Amino acid sequence: MNWILKTMDKMRPTFSKGGKLGWLHSTYDAFETFAAVPATTTTGRVHIKDAVDIKRVMIVVVMALMPAFCFGMWNTGDQHSLAFGLQWGFWMKVWYGFYRILPLILVSYIVGLGIEFAVAQVRGHEVNEGYLVTGFIIPLIMPIDIPLWVLALAVAFAVIFGKEIFGGTGMNIWNPALLARAFVFFAYPSTITGDSVWIGGLGKHADKVVDGFSGATPLAQVADGIAGAPDFMQMFIGNIPGSVGETSTIAILLGAILLIWTGVASWKIMVSCVAGALAVGFLANGLAEPGTFAAYPAVNHLVMGGFAFGAVFMATDPVSSAQTETGKWIYGFLIGAMCVILRLFNPGYREGMMLAILLMNTMAPLIDWCVVRKNVRRREKRAVAK
Repeated sequence: MNWILKTMDKMRPTFSKGGKLGWLHSTYDAFETFAAVPATTTTGRVHIKDAVDIKRVMIVVVMALMPAFCFGMWNTGDQHSLAFGLQWGFWMKVWYGFYRILPLILVSYIVGLGIEFAVAQVRGHEVNEGYLVTGFIIPLIMPIDIPLWVLALAVAFAVIFGKEIFGGTGMNIWNPALLARAFVFFAYPSTITGDSVWIGGLGKHADKVVDGFSGATPLAQVADGIAGAPDFMQMFIGNIPGSVGETSTIAILLGAILLIWTGVASWKIMVSCVAGALAVGFLANGLAEPGTFAAYPAVNHLVMGGFAFGAVFMATDPVSSAQTETGKWIYGFLIGAMCVILRLFNPGYREGMMLAILLMNTMAPLIDWCVVRKNVRRREKRAVAK
């Protein structure tokens, strides 16, 4: 590690302002601060001193995403094997999943980081660290068969209009990864809806699919009244069709444990998301007619579609979520409730979680404002009383 630091020190004058490559200072700074903790420190008593910087926080989130990513690799191969009647072993399924997911990750990082570096150079600012997580999440919430050029457009839209236009990391009002998915859904709906997009190679070789295999996600099966939908345990484990990283609730919970243990994500938002979904789900169960989608067990909504992934990794985004402690409870509850409402009453988009989080991202500042104002009024009344 020391030789890396020594090499970076020797290169610093070249990339500093006034050096031969001074115009690449932002790029050099990005690699230097990624390799080691910056040497700059604060000395004043008013500052909070902590060894953890933004890059290290982002790396913790990436580590928390690894269980979902690894399971997604295996499940991609498993679903392909089932669809085409192949007798693949464990490692062959993992290899196929890696082969199919790797291009998505490369496109996400090359396009996203390329734009981030270009904008930083033009502005003369430091390269933002937030895309370390966003670039990893985007491939995990996309269908495995999404065309790479569509993914590239979605990433460019998310970075430019979701982050940079607001000033970069820490200034965005919407979750950039969800903006990428929303862009694909509204601009190229055929690449993210239907039965064939969730299984690798299913669209191109539909004539070779075994009889009885449709590729439909459990949410689509239940909503459309198709028999043979997976049970709770199968959806909890995650060996079902769906987005790359969203199918396994077990893997997502492992990531949630790490995020809560390290204090990176708010457990209040996660718990309140679940509470909101169950509240609406149980209410619908009590009022629905037997055999309808509204009568589907409320608990199953927690393991269907992108609910678990969204509640753990995207609703808890510290930039676009509510900041006050009371606001976090309200914000999370409304996300869970809105997700189930959209699933029950919006036949055009059964998933619900994406739109619910984006809507609450928009409302988060208002939620915080209301909470703060309520606290101010309570203190004013207390002061008058004294």
